[in-house]
Amino acid sequence: MDLRDTPEEVAFRTEVRGWLEANIPTELTGPRSGEEAYARAWHDWSRKLSDAGYAGLTWPKEYGGSGAPYSHQAILLEELARAEAPQHMGVIGLGMAGPTIIAHGTDAQKTRYLQKIMTAEEIWCQGFSEPDAGSDLAAARTSARLEGDHFVVDGQKLWSSFAHIADWCILVTRSDPESTKHAGMTYLLVDMHAPGVEVRPLRQITGEAEFNEIFFTAVRVPVENVVGEIGQGWAVAMTTLLHERATLGFALTASLEVNLRKLITLARERTEGDPILRDRIAREWIELQALRLTNYRALTQLIKTGMPGPEGSVSKLQWSEANQRLTKLALEVLGPEAQLWNGDGAGYWQYQQLRSRGNTIEAGTSEILRNIIAERVLGLPRSR
Repeated sequence: MDLRDTPEEVAFRTEVRGWLEANIPTELTGPRSGEEAYARAWHDWSRKLSDAGYAGLTWPKEYGGSGAPYSHQAILLEELARAEAPQHMGVIGLGMAGPTIIAHGTDAQKTRYLQKIMTAEEIWCQGFSEPDAGSDLAAARTSARLEGDHFVVDGQKLWSSFAHIADWCILVTRSDPESTKHAGMTYLLVDMHAPGVEVRPLRQITGEAEFNEIFFTAVRVPVENVVGEIGQGWAVAMTTLLHERATLGFALTASLEVNLRKLITLARERTEGDPILRDRIAREWIELQALRLTNYRALTQLIKTGMPGPEGSVSKLQWSEANQRLTKLALEVLGPEAQLWNGDGAGYWQYQQLRSRGNTIEAGTSEILRNIIAERVLGLPRSR
């Protein structure tokens, strides 16, 4: 198998690299000056990505996308990570809400939402996990009671990234109170500015508040905001979850490669050829290569079928644990200096290690991912 870029992919990669060199704003590549200032700069950057045609890259042209092959999306994510530039601010809209609306939404929904996702005019969040259900989506109890031409939603969602700045939420609800597990669920598009929606940011160990709780109290959602069929929300939600990890592995791998190079530089500066440290770094390099090859397997599946396969779960699991090991190793290399606090925030490696603790929770906990791999890849019997 030839894993090198085709001539068309080489041309696209060269184009992206040149565009990034000319356009990355400095306020997005250095230390954050503050959450609000960073958010404004990030929003402007996202609009610039959209204007350049890099948002909705693989979406059909009829919906405003570029109709590019999935390999171009993988290349874009790789180059953004290698340049240490942020992705589009609407990562949930582009990677999850948009593909789900394209697959299951009405023509009116596609017209209403897709273009504003690409331009970052509207930011999306995800309402799946719940306090009493965790990552077990089939145990969700947030209720949606049909009253005339509206659903009335009550409940709570947890670990919702970007909910504090979101305009819309893709929400999984239980519309049949007598149902259990996968049955009786309805997938809704909920206006985050509607009466009865309350967002409470969760302050992370890094000091930032990226994740949130969302409380829904008698929130009225029009019936036309149902995606798919009433009571058939599980199938729609599975489309969302499959797309969540579709090509993301390429961005994660590229960011891991950036950190590995920085770790090698740090080790050369701080140590004198420690053979044990060299072996530990070599292990992380081997893990990186395995992760890259797994991503190509996932991309091949996506190109062949148009739907992501379970390989994305393997990539996410492997990356999350590798990133935690690598950043922990960097702190070991720093020695006592790892305890220092620089200025208003942690130093680079201190921040990276603290942020990495969430890697094995977000986008599916490691426990859930292992279950998916056991059942869908290895064919083992269900755990329950």
